[in-house]
Amino acid sequence: MPGAPPAAQPEGPSRRELNKAATREAITDAALTLLRSNGPGNFTVEDIADAAGISRRTFFNYFGSTEAAIASVTHGFLDNALQQFRLRPAGESFMESARAALVELAEPMAVAPIAELYSLGQANPQLGRSELEAWDHCTEQIIEAARERFAPGTEIDELYLRALAGSVIACGRAAMDLWLARCGGDLTAGSLATLRQLLIDSMSLLGSGFASPDAAPAPPVTPATTSPERH
Repeated sequence: MPGAPPAAQPEGPSRRELNKAATREAITDAALTLLRSNGPGNFTVEDIADAAGISRRTFFNYFGSTEAAIASVTHGFLDNALQQFRLRPAGESFMESARAALVELAEPMAVAPIAELYSLGQANPQLGRSELEAWDHCTEQIIEAARERFAPGTEIDELYLRALAGSVIACGRAAMDLWLARCGGDLTAGSLATLRQLLIDSMSLLGSGFASPDAAPAPPVTPATTSPERH
């Protein structure tokens, strides 16, 4: 008897989706280039559109302002961390999964974009507000990711979820603040490695209930084993 037909492979993104992603990336890259060369607040939507090779109308199909285009970089990093979180084993504790998600972002340069924008946002109120909105958006996503850990029909303590998500974000921002105070916004590999470790350590502190620094260190993270379907 002939064997069973092979399982259908999941379809990849369509050409339209790829084109949209490429346009979005071009806008973001142009915005960051102008941010570095001109400084916050010293360029317009038209400048970004010209640098990205698109129309002003196309820009507004993706972003509502120059600040939103820049803040999308922070959204991207936080979304990536959440994606890593969702790949962790279901039975693992929430905080261990959060810490492991940051460990999975192995290259220190992975935190460079949010480090750069966080530093610039301290000196530019409008950019700082966009950055804060990105972190607030992540808070809501963390709540949903935590909710997914519960079995269907389980009664969930909403206060627990919201306090947990808020604490994760507060610890992340505390790590960013400490890095900025210690390293002054330096974006060298060594400085970014320090930031990455501070982010990981902040999750360890929260997971331990802010145990004394003399307490035993957190155990090493076991990499998640995931099937191809989960990617």
